[in-house]
Amino acid sequence: MPKKKKLKKKSKKIIKKKTKEKTKQTFLEKKPSSTSNNDEKVEIKKIKKQPTAKREYNAKDFVVYPKHGVGKIVSIEKEKIGQIEIQFYKIFIEKEKLTLSVPINQQTNLRPISSINQINKCVSILKTKPKIKRTMWSRRAQEYDQKINSGKIYELAEVVKDLNKNSDIIADQSYSERQLFEKAYERLKSEFEAVLKITPEEVQKKMDKALGRNQNLEQ
Repeated sequence: MPKKKKLKKKSKKIIKKKTKEKTKQTFLEKKPSSTSNNDEKVEIKKIKKQPTAKREYNAKDFVVYPKHGVGKIVSIEKEKIGQIEIQFYKIFIEKEKLTLSVPINQQTNLRPISSINQINKCVSILKTKPKIKRTMWSRRAQEYDQKINSGKIYELAEVVKDLNKNSDIIADQSYSERQLFEKAYERLKSEFEAVLKITPEEVQKKMDKALGRNQNLEQ
């Protein structure tokens, strides 16, 4: 009998030990580690986009519509389409003899005309050497056309510079090259006129001088 009692006591002690170990193990599993605490504290903040202020143009302001070039706002009008009243700019593109109606809520298509500093930078671009690419003309023509219609004045200046007829590098031009050159040249010229407020003849002299187009005439 005493041996049985001792065995019972021992078995009870073993059970207690096992239950203690289990509870300890479960406690350790539930307790978050120091690294997990640090991970939980790190908050991922969303980057807020900078609010873009809507620019308001007035009648008689010059603006640039990328696909057509420089235009002048002749009026600001309202019109009801169904139950919705829409306000829009009437823009006259003199070079193309075209009048556009641009809703004010879609004015992201427009940009103001360049500053004098930007015009001066364009002049310095025109003075640099043209970049000659070895790719096929059809691909280059597509790139030039995209630059012309981008509405970005520096890209426009680059097209004029690269397709300049009287450069030593490009001796002869195809019909399509001349067309693209003249399109880019006229777009740039019209913006020069609007910003500098000088005659078309004076603008042409300024641009041709930067391109070196009148050097042969002076000689």
